[in-house]
Amino acid sequence: MADKAFLYDATRCTACRGCQTACNQWNENDEEIPTVENGVDAVNTGSYENPPELSPHTWVKIRFAEVERNNKLSWLFTRLACMHCTEASCANVCPTNAISHLEDGFVLIDQDWCIGCGYCVQACPYGVPHKDEETGTARKCTSCIDRRDNGYEPACIKACPPGALSYGDRSDMLSLGRQRVTALGGDATLYGENELGGLNVLYVLDDSPEVYGLPAEPKLATSNAIGQWIGGLLTAGLITALPLWFIFKRKNQIAAGELNEGGAK
Repeated sequence: MADKAFLYDATRCTACRGCQTACNQWNENDEEIPTVENGVDAVNTGSYENPPELSPHTWVKIRFAEVERNNKLSWLFTRLACMHCTEASCANVCPTNAISHLEDGFVLIDQDWCIGCGYCVQACPYGVPHKDEETGTARKCTSCIDRRDNGYEPACIKACPPGALSYGDRSDMLSLGRQRVTALGGDATLYGENELGGLNVLYVLDDSPEVYGLPAEPKLATSNAIGQWIGGLLTAGLITALPLWFIFKRKNQIAAGELNEGGAK
């Protein structure tokens, strides 16, 4: 199966946030509304955003940034969501192999196998996965696998009025992105072609990635990084977490009718 990809053209985005709303509606996520106390986005030097950042219940967010270019203040819009990296730090550090690549290249967190250890949250160079305290698992964009398996476009693609989002074979999205960069000229660039082995979410930018708040050289975390972060606590943490995870998983199976109270199928 050919790799699939999203293409986001920041120069066409109007920040209508239709993609945000569509994602939340389809996935039945309740978007978190910021208050005066918690809604300040440091990236934007005091502006208020809704919501302020990605969360377990917000998998797509359009970020606003006011920057000075050519002696003028400009608004830049950036789509924040899972980049579905080919070299995925989250998958590398997951101790239960709950995070894996689908056949078409997108990255999925299996909610049945996630123990909520938080290593993927720490490892992701884009700050995408977030732990849901209610489910005890890490959550992020699923690439609308349920829609795509039934022949439908991802919800965010379907809901983009200005056509800033496209979806298809990654090779086609690369060609489309290169054509757009050539047409824009100047400092335009195609982000994601080679970063982390190639991202399955590509960006057309008319300035450097840093201006848009994206890392120019995102770093890959490996399984060895876990030891660097938590030292000898990994083993102790897993010893503590795994029994709780099995209890949590068993309760879910009982609730779903897969097991009876005695544990038999």
